[in-house]
Amino acid sequence: METNENLIYVSDRKLPYSVFDADNHMYENRDAMTKFLPAGYEGIIKYVDINGRTKLAIRDIITNYIPNPTFERVAVPGGYGMDVSKKDVARRDDFRNGGQRVRAMPGLNAFFDPEPRLELMRDMGIDRTLLWPTLASAIEERLASDPDAVCVVIHALNQWMHEHWTFNYEDALFATPIISLSKLDAALEELEFIAERGARIFLLRVAPVPTWKGLKSFALPEFDPFWARVQELGLLVGMHSGDPGYTKYINEWEGANREANFGSIGNPAFIALMSEKNALIDSLASIIGHGLATRFPDLKFLPVEYQSTWIRPFVAKLHRTYENSPMLFEQDPFETFRRSIYVHAFHEPNPKGLLDLGIRPDHLMFGSDFPHPEGMADPLAYSEVVTELSPEDQALIMGGTIGRLMHVGDRSAAA
Repeated sequence: METNENLIYVSDRKLPYSVFDADNHMYENRDAMTKFLPAGYEGIIKYVDINGRTKLAIRDIITNYIPNPTFERVAVPGGYGMDVSKKDVARRDDFRNGGQRVRAMPGLNAFFDPEPRLELMRDMGIDRTLLWPTLASAIEERLASDPDAVCVVIHALNQWMHEHWTFNYEDALFATPIISLSKLDAALEELEFIAERGARIFLLRVAPVPTWKGLKSFALPEFDPFWARVQELGLLVGMHSGDPGYTKYINEWEGANREANFGSIGNPAFIALMSEKNALIDSLASIIGHGLATRFPDLKFLPVEYQSTWIRPFVAKLHRTYENSPMLFEQDPFETFRRSIYVHAFHEPNPKGLLDLGIRPDHLMFGSDFPHPEGMADPLAYSEVVTELSPEDQALIMGGTIGRLMHVGDRSAAA
């Protein structure tokens, strides 16, 4: 293993299976959200200079959620030191609450454009990847008061993404468009738009939907026409971490008005002691508890980039709740979970332990979060974490699971 001058790993591993990374990111160009905005929405997204630094302004409100939205300089991939294949793994809280400063580097062409990205992937040993947007995580929360604007900006970003990356580049890079259910008719139109252009997966925000009638779960029956069409098309439902708006629960206790960001978001002692606020758990509870996964059993949900510490407590809660109150469910909620939810083993040091929980190996997947600092600088290092598993299970976790879902064939290292 070696590192080039830009602190990017080049892999010399020869793995006996195809690698499909379920979590890579693009860094968007400055015109990603503005190039295709229709008349009447000029200026809703701006880049403004504040004390010599460029910031993103949404509806003339500056956001620091993405500290450097131009990505001219970015944090070094894996800079938080959270790679579980290494011995000196840091705790996420070390960085959330003002830990060490992460090194920066210039943004590479491979972070912005498909051809150099594919070349870099091959150097790193990655055959295929899901490519998630980065700026998208800021949109829906900051435009929540205007569902029309949410849908317009998301459509503009999807148009740019299709033009710049396509939704399937060389059968190797699968950029992930976004859909908001803020307006059902617009969501159905967006679904047809991305499906007609070859998308096989879309990104759904892990949070209640901002509609003109207030916030509500995307799993409620009123959205069933959308989910029926998703099931008919066979598209995967990606659920990537972002800003769910849960900072308000901290703000209310501290009498503050601050937005989510990647630094401290409140008094560290209070945050350490408060009850857990987890948008993913709430979303999965809604998918199962509100019956979405039962009404549409062929839907497949992929929650990505949530540290795997959520998995064991949630599985335990599924078992405990069903044992205590089976009348609440049409079927065992753990069986619903095993069928409909695909698990990202993000920063998971013991994938065998997840299989021992009853999670199927063909529902478990690896994803590096490259090139983000909280991810892995060397994605293929996760192959060392799964070595105690059977060769078949290793191949599934390192690419086979997501490859089957995306309907692509195996591309073995020997091919």
